[in-house]
Amino acid sequence: MSTLSIYDEAGTALAPSTRDFNAIAGSLAALGVQFERWCADQPLAAEADQKAVLNAYRESVDRLNKQYGFRSVDVVSLGPDHPNKEAMRQKFLNEHTHGDFEIRFFVDGKGLFYLHIAGKVYLVLCEKGDLISVPANTTHWFDMGTNPDFKCIRFFTTENGWEAEFTGSGIARRFPSFDDHLARV
Repeated sequence: MSTLSIYDEAGTALAPSTRDFNAIAGSLAALGVQFERWCADQPLAAEADQKAVLNAYRESVDRLNKQYGFRSVDVVSLGPDHPNKEAMRQKFLNEHTHGDFEIRFFVDGKGLFYLHIAGKVYLVLCEKGDLISVPANTTHWFDMGTNPDFKCIRFFTTENGWEAEFTGSGIARRFPSFDDHLARV
């Protein structure tokens, strides 16, 4: 189940984690972060390819496209047996920003977004059915765990897709990893 945990910059929890979707969505909305839950418009097989996934969520994808005007939409899938899983994980573990929104919809599996906003760090555990839209220029990082298992629809409003501006901060090392966080909540 999706969770929100809030910490200070030193890594001290400021409140108990919540699994209440409305509380999570409300807290994130106050930060300018969109958080929604989507359901497929039609049945979707676990091995569904990109076309089938996008067709299953066509109504929601089209609605979001009207809001943002995407240049591209794709589906990324990463499983525990992927040969480059550790290198891919390392790519996202350091704090960074984007000149574009980072919008992800979790078709399956889960991942942990860390949002560093106004002196606090918000850990948002996203799971199947969750959409998160991190606004442009928001400092954040992402952990998929040591054995990633997720399928996401990615939305891009820029031609080059995912481009990060790393902050050089070591703040990410002060917070629990995906695996440690999952064991606690």
